Amino acid sequence: MILIIDSILKTLTTGSGFWNPLVWIFTIAIVLLLMYILRGFGNKGYKEGTEQTKSFLSGNEEYEKEKMHVKASNVYWGFLETFRWLYKRFDKMHTGNVSDYVLWFVVIMGILFLIIGVI
Repeated sequence: MILIIDSILKTLTTGSGFWNPLVWIFTIAIVLLLMYILRGFGNKGYKEGTEQTKSFLSGNEEYEKEKMHVKASNVYWGFLETFRWLYKRFDKMHTGNVSDYVLWFVVIMGILFLIIGVI
């Protein structure tokens, strides 16, 4: 039993460093201790279920989530507007069928392999 434990705790030297479980256990213990100490410096005045737990919305009152939600179409408006011509062409090709996408993938990969094979 002692030989098994000794072989487990032995330092394993590799070409790029070493592995010692005791070093890792010691390091993790120190990190956990530091985290616990830093947590102790936190604000003791926090109370759950009060105004402190509300989302901060730059001073604006929170109301219906549907109205407050920023949709991706608003966030990427400039990008979508710039490439509208391209999206209209892709919209015609979009069928929603996975086998169509796999076919496109295979065709494009075949073309790329032909180009790479020629070069």
